[in-house]
Amino acid sequence: MRRKQKTLDFDLVVVGGGMTGICAAIAAARNGAKVALVHGRSVLGGNASSEIRIHINSATDGCTKPDLEEGGILNEIMLENKRRNPYFSYSIWDNVLFEKVYFQENLTLFLDTNMYDVLCEDDTIKEIYAYQDTTETNYVFRAPYFADCTGNGTLGYFAGADFMIGSETKDMYSEPHAPEKADNFRMGNTILFRAVDRGEPVKFEPPAFAKKLTEDDLKFRVHCKKIPDFSMAEDPEEYARTSTRSSAGVDYGFWWIELCGKDDIIEEFEDIRTELYAWLYGVWDHIKNGGDHGAENFDLEWVGALPGMRESRRLVGDYIFNECDIWAARSFEDAVCHGGWSVDFHTPGGVLDKDLLPSATWVVPGTYTIPYRSFYSKNINNLFMAGRNLSATRLGLASTRIIGTCAVCGQAMGTAAALCVKNEVSPRGLLKHIDQLQQTLLKDDCFIPWVKNHDEKDMALSAEVFASKEQAGFPAQDVINGVSRHFEGAWNGWKCDAGDKLTLAWKEAKTLSQIRLTFDSDFATPIRITMAPLRQAQQKKGLPKVLVKSYRLNFIKNGETVFVKDVDSVTSRLSVADFEPVTCDKVEIEILSTYGETGTIFEVRAY
Repeated sequence: MRRKQKTLDFDLVVVGGGMTGICAAIAAARNGAKVALVHGRSVLGGNASSEIRIHINSATDGCTKPDLEEGGILNEIMLENKRRNPYFSYSIWDNVLFEKVYFQENLTLFLDTNMYDVLCEDDTIKEIYAYQDTTETNYVFRAPYFADCTGNGTLGYFAGADFMIGSETKDMYSEPHAPEKADNFRMGNTILFRAVDRGEPVKFEPPAFAKKLTEDDLKFRVHCKKIPDFSMAEDPEEYARTSTRSSAGVDYGFWWIELCGKDDIIEEFEDIRTELYAWLYGVWDHIKNGGDHGAENFDLEWVGALPGMRESRRLVGDYIFNECDIWAARSFEDAVCHGGWSVDFHTPGGVLDKDLLPSATWVVPGTYTIPYRSFYSKNINNLFMAGRNLSATRLGLASTRIIGTCAVCGQAMGTAAALCVKNEVSPRGLLKHIDQLQQTLLKDDCFIPWVKNHDEKDMALSAEVFASKEQAGFPAQDVINGVSRHFEGAWNGWKCDAGDKLTLAWKEAKTLSQIRLTFDSDFATPIRITMAPLRQAQQKKGLPKVLVKSYRLNFIKNGETVFVKDVDSVTSRLSVADFEPVTCDKVEIEILSTYGETGTIFEVRAY
């Protein structure tokens, strides 16, 4: 055989480079693991990439609950994109993702590399086999831990992991919206498009394979600038709300151009894609040539290369997250991340069910946590999983499948894998170290509702805190209260302007080598990459004005300044200042500038 073969060893191999896999791989690498990220496409991002272009929805559920915006690596990436990409270029977005992964220490990226087989012995994955098309190279990846971030649960499936498809019955978990009988329904695949206004009439000639559609075929699907009459719907007000929250115009692709296949949504992927193209071009033909839809000047500029997948396999972990956990706002003892998107359930036939609404949506009033036990396989000893193939019922997935939630799940899982390496334990064995996992996640700007910082190594927690000035309701002491964001009515931070100073003081001198500051990055204003003009209009160019731009750290001992460190050009919520060890009894944090408005320090940590 002339094909080259390479055998490589890592601590963790992550398969799948969507937002889940990206955040998992970066988190593991930053926490000391040697990581490989194996991805079958030429660009990173999965459903959020330039190939598919689904924007990153989040636990805020359409910006209605801004306190629940995801932090951590996802927020860092989106802020970096916001700084460099004011006009929502997907090419720049692709490059931001590539840079974050490719230049991350301890992380090796393999693009265009498709896993095709797995060696699993004694319920333990030993090796996976992949082929890189561009270099004609076979790879053998070996590691003590593997992570399935494929979305379809492909790695787990190949390894023999237990998995679920379709709907669970009501008597299994007492889920309020579960069916009485099991079924093989699943949410379908969608191809998006983009259209632009050319300022003059533009003709459209459909391809021969395009569907011939009528207004009756689309009576419950928003497809014009004018909102249609929903009086025939079961719940007209609710349908109008949920159907128009993305965009009611004709310039951004419709999420409801959706197909689920007949039996196996993975096996039928190519057939579904072909059929989706027929529907997409048929919808556009109807919009352009089937009556007045306000699209005379619109031109079809881009059509997705791949469908975005919502649901396929779900791997089985030690805990199966379910709809009851969502409504109970469960705070699990092993909670590692959060969600808050609606229980958003799409019609089984997609566009084929023309007499049904395309989705049913039950709004989640607050947040909930997701347990660590849903992120490792029940029967494969060294397999992690995160994203839409996590251990959940179909109704549990209906909320957790959103990209923002998948991404924070990925960071939690990747961090867990790195701690397994450090502690030399199995994924299940890490349950004995769950506090270490939670505290590490909080340290890295993740949010776990109702879990506070009590890191015994954080010397800021034992400091006296005072400020040059305080605004009513924003005491300086809140920077060490253990919560690093506005949550449940409490601000949890100290507001500051240029020239303001915050001081941490200890009765006995401390030797420090790192200060970590968490700033306000304006969760109320969206920062996601998107093609939707409605969502673009909600955003502001550049970094948030409330973000602190630069600050100075003055280290003081016995009244004298012994070291000064300036930090310039802050671009993320979490700013980590490393320096050679310095002994001091005070640290003075001086705000030098913000990006234009009053800022906030939510948390100070000292190590």
